[in-house]
Amino acid sequence: MSEHRAKLIWDNDGSDFLAKQYTRNHRIEFANGQAYAASAAVEYGGDAQCVDPEAAFTASLSSCHMLTFLALAAVKGFVVERYEDDAVGTLGKNEQGRLAMTHVLLSPRIAFSGNAPDEGILTTLHERAHRACFIANSVTTKIEVAQ
Repeated sequence: MSEHRAKLIWDNDGSDFLAKQYTRNHRIEFANGQAYAASAAVEYGGDAQCVDPEAAFTASLSSCHMLTFLALAAVKGFVVERYEDDAVGTLGKNEQGRLAMTHVLLSPRIAFSGNAPDEGILTTLHERAHRACFIANSVTTKIEVAQ
């Protein structure tokens, strides 16, 4: 098994904290030196120039699905030249009435070179990628793959 770490850093900017006027902006750093500016979603007082947790969650599911799909395609002998996904995550109320990421729609567009899979094999590859995706296996959010 493996362990994955992220460091989050937030500093009070001097705003009236108790009046909930504090900044939502923070920084997320990874052990490899990569970092990004993060904030709450704009609807929750965040900065539109930063990545919000809901978008990061959606991207994480999209990335995991793609990486799993690529591995499966390679095993089956299909050469992927390009993979794009316009993933959409929906924040809504779950069955308990709490706000949650309730649905993520992945919409991958894939270009193959040489022998490309037919629709049936492509569907099977996506289904297998979904079942094997570590992140999808970790959440209760409904995840759908549109083709």
